[in-house]
Amino acid sequence: MSNNQSPSDGRPNRRRVLRLAGGGLTLAVLGAGAAGCREDDTAGKAGSETSAGRTPSEGAAAEDGRAPKPLWTKSTSAQTYGNNDELVAAAGVVIATGDPLAALEAATGEERWSLEGGAVPGAPLLLGNNTVYLASGRYDGTVGGYDPASGKETWRSRLGKEYRQPRPIAVDGKQVYVIAEILEDDGSSHTNVIAALNSVTGKVAWKEQRDLGTEQNGVNAAVQGRYLVYTDFKKNLTVRDTATGKQVWTRRTTKTNHGFFAIHQDLVIIPQGQKLQAFNLSDGAEKWSVQTEKFDAFREPAVLDDVLYVADSGRTLWAIEPQTGRKIWQSKALADAAAQVPRQFVETGGTLYAATALDKQGGVHAFDAKTGDLRWTFNDGSGDHHAWLVATDGKHVFALHGKKLHALPA
Repeated sequence: MSNNQSPSDGRPNRRRVLRLAGGGLTLAVLGAGAAGCREDDTAGKAGSETSAGRTPSEGAAAEDGRAPKPLWTKSTSAQTYGNNDELVAAAGVVIATGDPLAALEAATGEERWSLEGGAVPGAPLLLGNNTVYLASGRYDGTVGGYDPASGKETWRSRLGKEYRQPRPIAVDGKQVYVIAEILEDDGSSHTNVIAALNSVTGKVAWKEQRDLGTEQNGVNAAVQGRYLVYTDFKKNLTVRDTATGKQVWTRRTTKTNHGFFAIHQDLVIIPQGQKLQAFNLSDGAEKWSVQTEKFDAFREPAVLDDVLYVADSGRTLWAIEPQTGRKIWQSKALADAAAQVPRQFVETGGTLYAATALDKQGGVHAFDAKTGDLRWTFNDGSGDHHAWLVATDGKHVFALHGKKLHALPA
């Protein structure tokens, strides 16, 4: 699974470069910076404020429009770059990227396990096969797999001594896909390789050298059936055969919001500035496109429960049929010029939760998934400059902001 997602134009600043360097690797650095966490708030204490400065109310969807009070809040050692795969929930725990890598009990926020040096800064958290796959913090060319419930290592693979720092980018039921630098005799590297590792034995199933000039960082990837799909810093959209590694097709993209995309059945859906386009996975042919208003640009898409959600820079939230491009609804609930545009989505219990990249008048928005009506916005009032991240286990909604991790009732 993957994923990924985030926009911008112009020359990136240092923070954005760091964010992008980690951002292409799909859930691979499960860094749960919550080791050594201390408790800040509990469900019994006063909750944090909403963006409007009001005290959050009890419950997931208060009728007065106020955000719910957190069940618990923890300070963590999270080290985030704004990538969507830096916060995950699985096996009764929630994990936020950081060092040490730690898992907190979803219900209470208490630490269940921690792993010193388990996370490589900037790499994503990769979940699949009831395993969390991580680039080795030992920088020894290996990839490790860990049980998210216990933190115990359950799998390990070594790509080879001629490759440096393989990073997981995607996983399916049979293979873990990684990208690594190819080392020269003098220790330098000018090229990289993409490879598939058997998720049971760890043996290399195949490896293919990528074109000169491509980078091992900045890759967003996902697997759908027989297709491995990924984007990169060079504005390439590439599809490979998962059985052989051979390239099926590739195309240059225009503006890809740094390569974030969504997949549904036989389609890959990618934002390109004013257009949102869907291409057949089998041959790259365009299936449909949707266009937003002039001067606006689509942000990061997500397909949840067979609905495609995407916001544009004009503060419009779209719900679209992913197979046809037909608009289901549009929401102008964030039309206020001060409101922040969502960049990451999760859905549970009929509510769409959307995290924003910036904090002022942002945070986690909760929308009615059927209508697009805004129910409430949660903000912790900290003013931290880090992007908000959101994840759910179906019972809770976890919101990470800088080093503060909040658990909200779903």
